[in-house]
Amino acid sequence: MLSRLYAKWMYAWETALTTRDTNRIVRPLEWGFDWLQDFSPLAAEPHVPAADNAADEYARMIAVNHDIIARADEFFGYQTPTDFRLERRHPQLFPTNVRPETLEEDAELRRQAETGESDEADFLRFTSPVRTLYPENDIVNARWYPAHPDSQRGKPKQAMIVMPQWNADAFSHNALCTLFNQFGVSCLRLSKPYHDIRRPAELERSDYAVSSNIGRTTEACRQAVIDIRSCIDWLQQQGYEQFGVLGTSLGSCYAFIAAAFDPRLQVCAFNHASTWFGDVVWTGQSTRHIRASFEQAGLTQDQVREIFAIVSPMSYMDRFAAHPKRVLVIHATYDLTFPLEFSLDALKQFEQRKIDYVSKVLPCGHYTTGEFPYKYLDGWYLGSFVYNAFKQLAKQHPSTKNELSPENRQALQQG
Repeated sequence: MLSRLYAKWMYAWETALTTRDTNRIVRPLEWGFDWLQDFSPLAAEPHVPAADNAADEYARMIAVNHDIIARADEFFGYQTPTDFRLERRHPQLFPTNVRPETLEEDAELRRQAETGESDEADFLRFTSPVRTLYPENDIVNARWYPAHPDSQRGKPKQAMIVMPQWNADAFSHNALCTLFNQFGVSCLRLSKPYHDIRRPAELERSDYAVSSNIGRTTEACRQAVIDIRSCIDWLQQQGYEQFGVLGTSLGSCYAFIAAAFDPRLQVCAFNHASTWFGDVVWTGQSTRHIRASFEQAGLTQDQVREIFAIVSPMSYMDRFAAHPKRVLVIHATYDLTFPLEFSLDALKQFEQRKIDYVSKVLPCGHYTTGEFPYKYLDGWYLGSFVYNAFKQLAKQHPSTKNELSPENRQALQQG
C-alpha cells in the first residue's frame, strides 16, 4: 500500500516538473540530410521533396545510418584543435526556461558581474573540429576546475570531463566538479553543443541538440563526442595521464559514445542510461513535443529507433566493451524520461559483455534526481565511485607502483 502511494506521489511530482516549462516547441519533421552530406554520399544525393515521398526519405535515412555506423571510426574521428586557450570571465547562467525565479537569478548574476561582486572563472575555449551553421556553437566552452597541486601529489594527474543534462544551464553540475577537486581530480565542465554560451540567439532552449531534425540531432552528437575527445587532448598537453567522463541524461549518451571510441576514458559514470536514443525520444515526457512531430509525419516508435541508430549507445556496445573501464550506471525507479525498462536493458547488455560496472538505483524519477533529498544521494553515488575508481587507477600507474612508501624512504635515508 505504502509503495503504491509513494509511486503515485513520485509520478505526480515527476510529471509536474516535466510540464512546468511552457516554451517547448513542436517543429515539423526534417530529415536533415544536408547536415550529414559532408560525410555520407547517400546523404549528399540530390532529391526532390514531395508530400508522398516520406517512405523514400525514411529508407534513405536508414541507409545513411547504416553507412555511417559502418564507418563510425571516421565519423567520430577528428584533427586535434590548434587554438586551445583559457578565457577568464564572469560565469553567466544562460537559463533555458522563462520561469520568474530563474529569470530573477539570471538578472542577479548579471548584476553581480557588472558590479564586480562575483569572481571570474577560467574557461577552456577552442574551435570545434565539427563545424555547423552557427558560429557561436562551434566555439567549444568548458569551465576549468583544476585540482590543487597538493591534492595531486604522489599520483598521476587525473581529470574528468563532466557533461550535464539536456537544456542544463551553465551552473548545472559545477558542484560535482568542486567535489571531485577534493579528491585531487581536475574537471572540465563541458557545455554541450547548442547549450549555454553556445546556444544560438534565436533559441530559448537548447532545441537544436535534440529535435525533429534528424540530421542536425545526429551531427550534434558527433560534435559533442569529438569535443570530449578534444578536451582530453588539451588535458594531455597539460600533463594529465588518466581520464574519466561523467554524463547525465543526454550527457550520458554522448559520454558513452565518446568512451566507446576513445580508450583514454577509463572511468565512466552514466547518470541515467538507455540503449536506444529513439526509444527515449518516443516514450520520454521531456521529448513529448518531438514525438508529436514524428507522429504527425506518420512515423512509429520502431522507425524512430532506426533513424536515430547513429546516436544510440546500443550501436557501439561491443566497441565500448573492447577496452577495460570502470563504469557506474545510475538509474531511477520512477523515471518517466528514461523509462526503467530501457535502463535495465543497458545493464543487461553490460552483463552479457562482461563489462566491469557498478549499478546504483535512485528511489525517484529523472527530474526529481535534482531535488532534495535525492540529489544528495545521487551526488554520494557519483562522488564515491569517482573517488574509488581513480584511486584504483592510480595504483596501476607505473609511477605509483614504483614510488617508495614513506617508511622505506625513511629507512633509506637513515641507512
